[in-house]
Amino acid sequence: MTLTLAQIQLYLLAFTRIMAILAQVPVLAGRLVPNQVKIGLGLILTIVLPPLAMPKMFPLPIDTPALSVPGLAVAIAQELIIGLVAGYAATLTFGILTMAGEFMSTAGGFSAGRTFNPTFGGSGTSFDQLFLVTGILIFLAVNAHHLVLLAVEQTFVAAPLNTSLTQLGLMASGQPLQGAERLMSLTLQLVVSGTLIALPVMGVSLLTDLTLGLLARVAPQVQVFFLGMPLKIGLSLVVLAIVLQFVEPTLRDLLNAIGPRMLYLLGA
Repeated sequence: MTLTLAQIQLYLLAFTRIMAILAQVPVLAGRLVPNQVKIGLGLILTIVLPPLAMPKMFPLPIDTPALSVPGLAVAIAQELIIGLVAGYAATLTFGILTMAGEFMSTAGGFSAGRTFNPTFGGSGTSFDQLFLVTGILIFLAVNAHHLVLLAVEQTFVAAPLNTSLTQLGLMASGQPLQGAERLMSLTLQLVVSGTLIALPVMGVSLLTDLTLGLLARVAPQVQVFFLGMPLKIGLSLVVLAIVLQFVEPTLRDLLNAIGPRMLYLLGA
């Protein structure tokens, strides 16, 4: 195959979109993955996925004109936006797991012991790390990363390369509000899911606080402050151990749906 300048530009646009998506998937190209691995994976996927999704464009006819420098810059910006919007589904899903852990750690008395979270580049608690690591293990165990790669390929079907944003579901008929509504709807659904995951531990912590409050009124001589903290921590761990087996199917469904959510955000 003869590589013309137009064909090289097309591969560059595909590489931009793929890297914008993968950078938001912690398992594939997160902060802990070396840059050489990220770039290598992006190049391999750029060579494989776009020709499968758009066989008519690979290769382009030899007489296809190349984009001008301003046109190429605009096209790269469009592909970057498409990749960031699609990859937001992965960022939001893994962020919801961290949010659920944050809620449980705050309710259970673990928020004082914060450590560095290298995945998101900020501080977190032990519950955050537990849920994030659990989510990553489930993500790999159920082959959700395969579904993500298939969704990356389908983005080229839903939004072909060098397509104007006004022609996509992001701005259907020139109305960006429709894309914003999908974005807000998906965010709301996942936030509710994360809250429901953390609800058992939060509920037990609330009942413990109410019980200790009543105990303080009935028996003021009891040192409720010193009794409450270890009691809340112990009950939170017990409830988490019981609930974790019931939460696993929910986590599996959340992670398996990352790929379809990516396409949903693009209006596919």
